[in-house]
Amino acid sequence: MPSPLARRVLDFLETLPTARPRVLALNGPQGCGKSTLAAELVAHFGSNGRRAFAVSIDDFYLTHAAQRALADAHPGNPCLEHRGYPGTHDLALGTRVLTALRAPTPGRVPVPRYDKSAHGGRGDRAPEHMWPAVETPLDLLVVEGWMLGFQPVSAPPSDPHLHAPNAALADYAAWLEGVQAFVHLSATAQEHIVAWRVDAERARRNSGAPALSDAEARDYIERFLPAYALWGVSPEGPVLRVTLDASRRPRAEGALQ
Repeated sequence: MPSPLARRVLDFLETLPTARPRVLALNGPQGCGKSTLAAELVAHFGSNGRRAFAVSIDDFYLTHAAQRALADAHPGNPCLEHRGYPGTHDLALGTRVLTALRAPTPGRVPVPRYDKSAHGGRGDRAPEHMWPAVETPLDLLVVEGWMLGFQPVSAPPSDPHLHAPNAALADYAAWLEGVQAFVHLSATAQEHIVAWRVDAERARRNSGAPALSDAEARDYIERFLPAYALWGVSPEGPVLRVTLDASRRPRAEGALQ
């Protein structure tokens, strides 16, 4: 049985024109449950005999080596020291994979996987033999990410560390090609975002996987709080906006625009 949030999104999907695939963009802060929601949507479609797949933009992060080179090229910039911000993804790889997943013709698309437990929780791209191959055409493609749909600001940000990520953000528009609709999840307070990430790293540690300590997780996620204040989501087309409380539950009915 889909959760109340998943049910709300499924009802939203039913309002959209029929297409193959339906392409849904899912934006929300780190740790809010985007991947869980996307998995529910995929499972629901699968239970009805339809082919669906969810891809996270996290899987398009630079390799660990490329990320270290990026950090070295921007010494002292906390936004580019580790993965996460605009500019820390392999844009060409993401564009190539997403274009192939949207294809209306039969095919098999290798989709990269990013191992967040590698290098003590700093992460690295998994070897290609571990990438799943997805059969197309799909009935539903869910593309999810914390910064998916963010728009760059025209004036230079007051924080100089944000200049490079802001400039890089415009190039991510290619990842939204073919998107029919948008689901935007938001938190009632920024401190929830911090707590969600700390909880996620604790869960990873408790499972026996390498992960960040509480202090490292807090340091990591707090680097993103200025991004939520700077960039907003203003997608074209239908959008469902849902606010989540501290427990990641929908606070009120989402507004369809």
